[in-house]
Amino acid sequence: MPRTRQDLFSALAELEIETQTIDHPAVFTVAESDKVEIPLPGAHTKNLFLKDDKGALFLVIANSETRVDLKALSKRLGAGRFSFGKPELLMETLGVTPGSVTAFAVINDTGKRVTIVFDEALLADETLNCHPLENTATTNIAREDLLRFIRATGHEPRIMVLTAS
Repeated sequence: MPRTRQDLFSALAELEIETQTIDHPAVFTVAESDKVEIPLPGAHTKNLFLKDDKGALFLVIANSETRVDLKALSKRLGAGRFSFGKPELLMETLGVTPGSVTAFAVINDTGKRVTIVFDEALLADETLNCHPLENTATTNIAREDLLRFIRATGHEPRIMVLTAS
C-alpha cells in the first residue's frame, strides 16, 4: 500500500523538516497549475517519470519552465531511449497516479528501482514547490531539506543540466 500525504508529513517531521502546504483544486499539468494561484515562494516543479528501452526507471525533477531534452539527457545518463512510464508502473514503483508525480514519491520506492535526476537550474532556488503525493495541494520545502529527505529514503539524487548543450 503506497504511503499517504499524512505518512509523508510524518516522515518529514521525523527528519525535523519544516514545510508549508496549500490546498487547491486538482491540477494535472504544469499548464493547469499555472492557472491556480499558489501563494508560495520558490520554484515550481515538473516531474517526468521515464523508462528507458533497457527497463531502467528515472524520475526527472525539473523547474516548471525548463525544456527537458530527453535525447541529450539519456546520453548523459548512459541510458537507452526514453519513453514515459505507464500509469501502472508509476503506481507500482512510486505509489502515485499521473498528475501527482512528485519528488516526494521516492518515499514509496522501497525497492530503489528509480534513479532520481534533478534539474540543476531548479536547485538555484532556495525553496521548491512539490505535490505532497496528491495533486490537490502544493508543499513548499527548502532545497537542502528536500535533498536530505530523498537521501533519507536511500536514493542519491543526480544533479544535471537538462536542456540541450
